[in-house]
Amino acid sequence: MRDEAAVTAVGWARSLPVSSGVKAARDWTRSHLESLDWFAKEPDQVDAVLLTVSELVTNAHIHAHSDAQLILTWDCACLHVTVHDSAGGLPQPREASEDALGGRGLMLVDAMADQWQIRSCTRGKDVIACFRPATA
Repeated sequence: MRDEAAVTAVGWARSLPVSSGVKAARDWTRSHLESLDWFAKEPDQVDAVLLTVSELVTNAHIHAHSDAQLILTWDCACLHVTVHDSAGGLPQPREASEDALGGRGLMLVDAMADQWQIRSCTRGKDVIACFRPATA
């Protein structure tokens, strides 16, 4: 058992080729949330994190036509979910019609995350969502 007070931050990273599918990203994230005991302590946040991972990795694969790099960082105050893709240009939240099958991803991220942002990088962009536990 580790001493949580001694942990400054812990993180994990995984590359997700377009061929890997979004389920692989959710399953990988789920295993790390289990290691942080979020299923017992933060069940509502688990659902929000998993849906955010699904949306952001889908955006990287479908809209950016790119592999996705998924990074989870836990600093004992916030779980940072970062998805990097290699496409230039920053996505913009948009209004989706009622019958549209897509177009709500960033709107969902905005509703679920405590904070989120998009950063342009030399080789693409990062979308970062922060989730603060209610029990902190």
